[in-house]
Amino acid sequence: MTETITERCEAKGLRMTDQRRTIASVLEGSDDHPDVEELYARASGRDPRISIATVYRTVKLFEEAGILDKLEFGDGRARYEDAERDHHDHLIDMNSGEVIEFVDPEIEALQDRIAEKLGYRLIGHRLELYGVPIKSSE
Repeated sequence: MTETITERCEAKGLRMTDQRRTIASVLEGSDDHPDVEELYARASGRDPRISIATVYRTVKLFEEAGILDKLEFGDGRARYEDAERDHHDHLIDMNSGEVIEFVDPEIEALQDRIAEKLGYRLIGHRLELYGVPIKSSE
């Protein structure tokens, strides 16, 4: 991924206000999967004029433009990540809500084999695993 979220928005012809630029910058600097309230807290920390309504409208606009992916992990919170991040899968800790990103070549190969066996060629996929930590027996 060479272009920033802001650059991709501009390339798609989106009008980039200062507040949208701030929200895009917050998203670019996020290594987690923030929801709107987390984005609002981070963005309003940089620019107190940003309202939560502006964040809602901006993430919706970015999602509709294909800039962001909306992720729903069953906890009632829509979370967002850059649509052009390198491919990865997610493991969601059902106790803490933590989202762990991972890539496993064996899983990737298995998915390809399954699709081929069923007469398909994969063009994409999304894998979400839900779990709870294994308690150590000490």
